[in-house]
Amino acid sequence: MVTLAGALSRVLQLLYFMAPAYAANMAPPFVRYWKGWNRPISRRRLGTHKTVLGFGLGVLAAVTATFIQSRLTWDGALGAYEHWATLGLRFGVGAMAGDVVKSLVKRHAGIAPGQPWIPWDQVDFVLGALALVWGAVALSWADLLIILLLSVAGHVLVNHLGYWLGIRDVRW
Repeated sequence: MVTLAGALSRVLQLLYFMAPAYAANMAPPFVRYWKGWNRPISRRRLGTHKTVLGFGLGVLAAVTATFIQSRLTWDGALGAYEHWATLGLRFGVGAMAGDVVKSLVKRHAGIAPGQPWIPWDQVDFVLGALALVWGAVALSWADLLIILLLSVAGHVLVNHLGYWLGIRDVRW
């Protein structure tokens, strides 16, 4: 039988493991403050919201997060971080690619940039990151479900906070 303490411990382990993907997903909105070169990846296919700098900053945020994790000594970590740069790249590229692929499908479905597409707006980066880091740690189906549920809830909360702080233009 799973205890409450055991369940909470597993949730913390999963959040810690996914932290690089969360960092990658939160980083791109900050490039709006950069006044230099920041061209869209593909204006026609993705709109103007997906930019080269945003993608790069997302990858850098994930690599930075795994670097920090590699320097921490937490017995609860699900994996080893001796190859932190590779793991960070996989998290970052996966998270950003998941977001880009979702935007491409969203445009093909006729949904305008900035319009909500629930639940895909909340899980795109998670699915992309998990696809590229699959095998780095052993995850059960229950772990995947917990990651998805926590990610949806966290995405909604963080985006609302970003909207209220003026970092995001929309709440979703």
